Amino acid sequence: MTIIRPYGDTTGDGMVQLSFTLPIPHDKRAEGAAIQLANKMGMDPALLVHAKQMGDGFTFFVVYGRVHHLVDTEKVQVVERDFPLLSAKEVNATIKRRLRRRLNVVGACIGTDAHTVGIDAILNVKGIAGEKGLEYYRELSVTNMGAQVSVPDLVETARANKADAVLVSQVVTQRDAHLHNTRAMSAAFREALPAGKRPLLIVGGPRFDELMTDELGVDRIFGRGTTPGEVASYLVHALLSRKEKETAQ
Repeated sequence: MTIIRPYGDTTGDGMVQLSFTLPIPHDKRAEGAAIQLANKMGMDPALLVHAKQMGDGFTFFVVYGRVHHLVDTEKVQVVERDFPLLSAKEVNATIKRRLRRRLNVVGACIGTDAHTVGIDAILNVKGIAGEKGLEYYRELSVTNMGAQVSVPDLVETARANKADAVLVSQVVTQRDAHLHNTRAMSAAFREALPAGKRPLLIVGGPRFDELMTDELGVDRIFGRGTTPGEVASYLVHALLSRKEKETAQ
């Protein structure tokens, strides 16, 4: 069966929970507005289960209700992992044997983004959830530029370090800042370096759509839950694939 509907209390009942904020003080009219919005979004019936004032003039709501939409799982588009997942030992051995030099990585949070938790989880030795970051890999040379890095500084550091890959984390998403910053970065690298000399451009963050690589001008997008091992494995796969293509030409 490829057609599914949401599950709430019983299988196939179509019940979902939705949270949102409206720019209105909390009162009965605000609660009515929340229900009206939920109805217009296709929730019928819609039940208000939580409402809380969020500062002056804003209210946060949680609404529970039934939707009648169906999902065809055969038509769902996702980015599947198309490279083998390697251990740290295998990554190091492959780089040493095939690349015959250390693999250079530069990472940063660009623009006004000061949220370094994501980039640090991937790059720093301590890593995340018990998995070591890229600094732990002896065949990787890692430069973590930290937060609020300008695109020109990132390009210059990548050039100076002869970066094989540039990793950028973007958490700030207001007004699509993560998309604008990524497009500016990819454009800057295209302008500064010829195609054969450009590093892999990799971005990550909770609000990215992994299908937007071509639109944003990057090589790979990683979403929530990405581990350092996945990134390291991708770097090895992508760089060696690029090297093989260059050799064949």
